[in-house]
Amino acid sequence: MNRFFDIPSDLQHDWLGLIGLHLREALLPVLGGLLLALPLAQLCVRLRWLYPPVLWVTTVLYAIPSLAFFVVLIDYTGQTELTVMIPLTVYSLVVLVPAIVDGVRSVPQETLAAATAMGFGPVRRYVQVQLPIAVPAIIAGLRVATVSSISLVSVGMLIGNQGALGNLLHDAQIYNRPELAWNSVITSAALAVLADAALVVVRVVLTPWMPSATRGAKSKSKSAGARPDPAVPALEDAAR
Repeated sequence: MNRFFDIPSDLQHDWLGLIGLHLREALLPVLGGLLLALPLAQLCVRLRWLYPPVLWVTTVLYAIPSLAFFVVLIDYTGQTELTVMIPLTVYSLVVLVPAIVDGVRSVPQETLAAATAMGFGPVRRYVQVQLPIAVPAIIAGLRVATVSSISLVSVGMLIGNQGALGNLLHDAQIYNRPELAWNSVITSAALAVLADAALVVVRVVLTPWMPSATRGAKSKSKSAGARPDPAVPALEDAAR
């Protein structure tokens, strides 16, 4: 067990240090992708003709192998974390843009009309009404993007040991220590599960109007009309 956590000195980090590095390289691109996807998705909602080409571009970019991205970027960003995080940011868009667009489009027209009647402009309506109601869809997209990003960080081991926990896979071959490979795989999988669980908790906190899993069956057995409209708390909170 001691050898399992005995990290070679050439990685310049201990086990906890590699975990922190892995989370930074995985989560910052997801955050950057979200910040890019929010205004882009709003444009796609307002200009429906824009959505198909945007979706096509993000899909094509996602299809580009990460190694090819590294080769293009390395002349500009060098063998740094940035070279790993830029492709991960781009990859996250293929999940986040459709999730946000679908979530925003699911907002009832009656809710938008009510918000407009209350004096909400387009920006305020988007931020205070549409996005809160679209939170479940956005969180669902974030869950997929986060788990994918955590797994893809390991590819960074190909450019100067920038793969965080993935660097253990490289050292496992060099030093003939298979326990390092197991460490990388198990720890990365655990981080993905924990990150996914954390986002589920965030969704529960941000959407108190949604029934929990334990109450879902009971709610269905009663009446569908008994469930509160998510637009109501969103409008009430925005009007305060």
